[in-house]
Amino acid sequence: MGGNRRKNNNDGLSDSEGLKCVDLPTTPCPEIGTVLVTGGSGYIGGILAPELLARGYQVRVMIRRGFMVNESRWPGADVVVADALKKDQLNKALEGVHTAYYLIHSLLMGPEEFEAADIQAAINFREAAREEGVKRIIYLGGLGDRQASKSRHLRSRVKVGDALSAGSVPVTTLRAAVIIGSGSASYEIIRYLVTTMPFILLPHWCSNKCHPIGVRDLIKYIVGLLETPETSGKTLEVCGNDILSYENMLRIFADVLDKKIVFVHVPFSNIKLFSYFVSLLTPVPAQITAGLMEGLQDDAVCKTDNIRKYIPFEPLSYKEAIVRAFSREEQDNVSTRWSDSYPPAHELAIKLHELDAEPIFSTAYSYDTDKDAASVFNSVCRVGGKAGWFNSNWMWRVRGGIDRLLSGPGSLRGRKSRSRLEVNDVIDFWRVEDLQKNQRLLLRAEMRMPGKAWLEFNIVDGGAHTKLSITAHFHTKTALGKLYWYIFLPFHDLIFSDLLVQICATAKEAKSELKTKHA
Repeated sequence: MGGNRRKNNNDGLSDSEGLKCVDLPTTPCPEIGTVLVTGGSGYIGGILAPELLARGYQVRVMIRRGFMVNESRWPGADVVVADALKKDQLNKALEGVHTAYYLIHSLLMGPEEFEAADIQAAINFREAAREEGVKRIIYLGGLGDRQASKSRHLRSRVKVGDALSAGSVPVTTLRAAVIIGSGSASYEIIRYLVTTMPFILLPHWCSNKCHPIGVRDLIKYIVGLLETPETSGKTLEVCGNDILSYENMLRIFADVLDKKIVFVHVPFSNIKLFSYFVSLLTPVPAQITAGLMEGLQDDAVCKTDNIRKYIPFEPLSYKEAIVRAFSREEQDNVSTRWSDSYPPAHELAIKLHELDAEPIFSTAYSYDTDKDAASVFNSVCRVGGKAGWFNSNWMWRVRGGIDRLLSGPGSLRGRKSRSRLEVNDVIDFWRVEDLQKNQRLLLRAEMRMPGKAWLEFNIVDGGAHTKLSITAHFHTKTALGKLYWYIFLPFHDLIFSDLLVQICATAKEAKSELKTKHA
């Protein structure tokens, strides 16, 4: 599958609303040729690619699996499938590329088990870039003490940057601290703590200083580097306008929301314990919170602002970045999210159609309605998230809570958009595996369980009536998996039968909302 390409036919962006570089002071230079964006399905890569397309660049987006391709996500882009650990695939991805953005990060992988693999990926990329004549690599790293950092993640980021820079292709390294933007993991941790907790415990490292940056400004700097050739080979630091302690960041967020919170300073400061409990209280799982919170033990402050002489603009303050992020959420206009690329290697998970045989267990329920297929489909696509699952929400929350205790994604993960759904989007502890308009929604379970599970909604338009069915698939080869299936089987009838009824009951309302939105 390495090196397979798909060219989207549409030219330009289908929706330019929310572009971040409209006031960027640098000048686009699309004449340089192809620009490669690795990590296209990740948070930063997913924002960067549309920005480059809007500025006229010939963009190639690199992802690890062709199943992830969505025709509407990068209209006008060339999509290439490649794994950074397979050098031959990288050669094909980098063929004819002028500048490559290296946005492959190890945070989701785990800084211990995958550190060697992450460095090897950087070495592979460096060598493939040299062989293919790439003129430049732009790498996004972390901000902090390179020599004495207590963060394994930051140390890993430094090693990756060093591995990339050891080759003959010039590397521009951009170092940033906490990124504040709708959909970023750091922002969601802060928001959930502030909005859900009556009190917040503060260990001593919450007094450490940080230089947060709004995602809008970060993207402007990343694009600006491409359009400023003299930054080639340099290491530059980026930040917003405020140097804040982590405690101040929480307090400012609370003030913005006019939320009264009691802050309690505590003498204990075990990072692993704090990150675990933060993961239980927020949508961000322990694997990510642990990596992010390790970085809180260090000051993360820019030592120089020399990037501003190359790309001169006034960054947002921390408060302004918060207000912008919160506004985009309220408008249901979040374009990318940390969950797009979590859990690790989710895009490599076996799909339902890839099983060697039919799932060992399945159970199906159906319901006939006089609502039209489009209305029913639209209602189906609104399940989960803050709105819940129409019925028995407490059961879904209990299952999600158990999953989070076991370090799974849990139900707090919610969904990126209340009104839109695409392949690869998450819905609580599920991920959209297939989406066929007015016909099918297939969800793949990402919760911790002794097997693989899918939830399939099918809609059949019968003219005078519509048939909606739901099928739970479960595949396991272990005795524990079989026991798990039979324990939960009695709950299926209780949950799914009424779920079908409620979906159809709200179908007319859902259609009305959709029309209003597009009017």
